[in-house]
Amino acid sequence: MGRYFEDFVVGDVYKHPLGRTVTETDNSWLTLLTQNTAPLHFDRHYAARTQWGKPLVDSTFTLALVTGQSVVDISQHVMANLGWDRVRLPNPVFEGDTIYSQSEVLSARESKSRADVGVIQVRTVGFNQDGVIVITFERTLLVYRRGHGPDFASVEPVWDERSRKAAGLDHSPG
Repeated sequence: MGRYFEDFVVGDVYKHPLGRTVTETDNSWLTLLTQNTAPLHFDRHYAARTQWGKPLVDSTFTLALVTGQSVVDISQHVMANLGWDRVRLPNPVFEGDTIYSQSEVLSARESKSRADVGVIQVRTVGFNQDGVIVITFERTLLVYRRGHGPDFASVEPVWDERSRKAAGLDHSPG
C-alpha cells in the first residue's frame, strides 16, 4: 500500500481517488479549533454582505483536506514533510463544494544525508466539482526507500467467547 521513493517518476500524475464534500460543520469546526475569528467563515449575516454573499470555507481546511487526499498516493511511507511552498488559493471554496485533487511529481532525488530515504517534490492541485482550481501547492517530503522504515501495524483479532457469540460463531447448543 502506498509508494516508496523508488516508485516516484518525475512527470507522473496521480489522480487521488476520493473526493470530499465540504460541510458547514467542517468549516465551523476548523474555525473554532484554530481560533480563526474572521466572521467571513461562520457568520452568514456578515458573509451575505461581502462580495461572496455567503461564508467562505477556511483556507487552512482546504490545505489540510487536499493534503490528506494526497496521502494514499504520495506520503503513505513518509518519514517527514519538509515543507509546503507556493501555496495559492485562486478561487474560494464554499460549503457544499466537493473537492478533488491530483499531484504531479516534480523531482525525486536521493537524500545526501540518509541512505534510507529519498527526497521528492510534488505539485498538488485541488479543484471543485466544476473543475475550478481552488488550491495549488508544492510539497517536499522525505519518503522511505523500499525495505526501510516501519512496517504497518498487523494485529490479529482475539476471538474470546463474547466476540464469538456476538459474531454468530458460537455453535454450542443452547
